[in-house]
Amino acid sequence: MTVPDTIDPFDLRFAPDELDPVVGSITDFISDTMSEAGAERAIIGLSGGIDSTTTAHLAVDALGVDAVHGLVLPGQVSRADNMSDAERVALDLGIEYDVIGIQPFVRQFVDAIPEAESDHIAVGNTRARVRAVLAYLVANHENGLVVGTGNRTESLVGYFTKYGDGAVDCHPIGRLYKQQVRQVARHRGVIEELVTKTPTAGLWAGQTDEDELGIDYDTLDAILAVHVDGELSPGATARLLDVERDVVERVAEMVVRSEHKRNPPSQPEPLF
Repeated sequence: MTVPDTIDPFDLRFAPDELDPVVGSITDFISDTMSEAGAERAIIGLSGGIDSTTTAHLAVDALGVDAVHGLVLPGQVSRADNMSDAERVALDLGIEYDVIGIQPFVRQFVDAIPEAESDHIAVGNTRARVRAVLAYLVANHENGLVVGTGNRTESLVGYFTKYGDGAVDCHPIGRLYKQQVRQVARHRGVIEELVTKTPTAGLWAGQTDEDELGIDYDTLDAILAVHVDGELSPGATARLLDVERDVVERVAEMVVRSEHKRNPPSQPEPLF
């Protein structure tokens, strides 16, 4: 694969005339998925971040406000401004939403295994899994589907909690790289403050996505697009993007190591 000098390899945004078809494809996917399942409501966890905000907007486009139910699920380490943004999204869209604090549930789990309390990753993942349980409680009660908010970038590198935010019935923005999510959000009319907001999973205090990943999203998007999804070798990718080769190789290793998150649980070959 060759890239002309006039093309910015970091820029994965759609051409302007592609945006309406992209949005239409996603909204058709949401409505078709709901219809095929015989579901009446889409249940979406609202974090105040760009992914859940964009997904909520697209779900309303596809289904209407009455068929979308938002869940704001703050934990002990959730930032107040994020939760305020999550509620603002629900109010702006006019959808029903509930605010449910998850700390009492998380506390029960940690109290059962007290030696795990100092492990912020284990406890953070437990927060994500508690949110999934609550989302499915609401979905089962309302004959709904849990609509995921994960994007392609985070899926490929495994940046999600297995059976947590990865436990959903569909991923409407799952084909979009992070910068494409931002572009679709702007196209849909999401306010710039939310589009450019620093991404955080909110699983422990002070956590940001890019700090945890060790790479900025635009660079990560580009490496995934031209090396993992594309055809360029690690060396060629490093030269094209002007990044260190070990950065490219580290991203590729993240994709390999997280393969189990993207597939059903493995099982042995037929024994007889």
